[in-house]
Amino acid sequence: MSNKILELKDIKREFRMGIELVKALKGISFDVSAGEFLTIMGSSGSGKTTLLNTLGCLDKPTDGTYLLDGVDVRKLSRNELARLRNLKIGFVFQAYNLLPRTSALENVELPLMYNPDISARDRRERAVRALEAVNLADRLDHTPSQLSGGQQQRVAIARALVNEPVMILADEATGNLDSRSSYSIMALLQDLNQNQGKTIVFVTHEPDIAAFSNRTITLRDGRVIKDSVNENKRSAKEVLASIPTADDY
Repeated sequence: MSNKILELKDIKREFRMGIELVKALKGISFDVSAGEFLTIMGSSGSGKTTLLNTLGCLDKPTDGTYLLDGVDVRKLSRNELARLRNLKIGFVFQAYNLLPRTSALENVELPLMYNPDISARDRRERAVRALEAVNLADRLDHTPSQLSGGQQQRVAIARALVNEPVMILADEATGNLDSRSSYSIMALLQDLNQNQGKTIVFVTHEPDIAAFSNRTITLRDGRVIKDSVNENKRSAKEVLASIPTADDY
């Protein structure tokens, strides 16, 4: 049994815009093994968003092969893709995407609503465990407006974890946060990766955020121009501890 969670081979994605053919991805190939923490970097127009949509099974490649946990994505129907997304991928977005009038617990329960095999009691228990894993056991009944930005992102991460996916896919997950909250989220993701073995693919344009991962893939003009191991990986927990708090002034 392969321990590769993602396998991309010569992935291409083309769009027709009027009479122009846009080649967004021009032959992307890389693998991600179970337990890796990978960042994908690239400036605007590099193909980063198109690749993210492909990895998240939100879009199919025009050509090439994409295997997610051994499943060939191109062979799936729209309904099969939706089920694969729900079972295999936990999404974390820059804008949190929480339901505003719904408690943290109910927001985390949401992905489990689509699984008829999970009872209401089991759904609640799993959601509580996910919120405990992100240190929000005392915020179960709080709505998003009662939580800070960092806490809202933790709820979003708990929601991504609740289905026990094979991969957490994060899209600029620290983009709306201040430095302290950003490092706190990265410390949480490092903990989930190192101590719980979660596979994480994190899309970012910030080099200092990428430095918290084990490996970085850089895109330019729809191609991989660099795939490197981060030899000097930073500890977000240590960086967080070095930032002065209001009490220090």
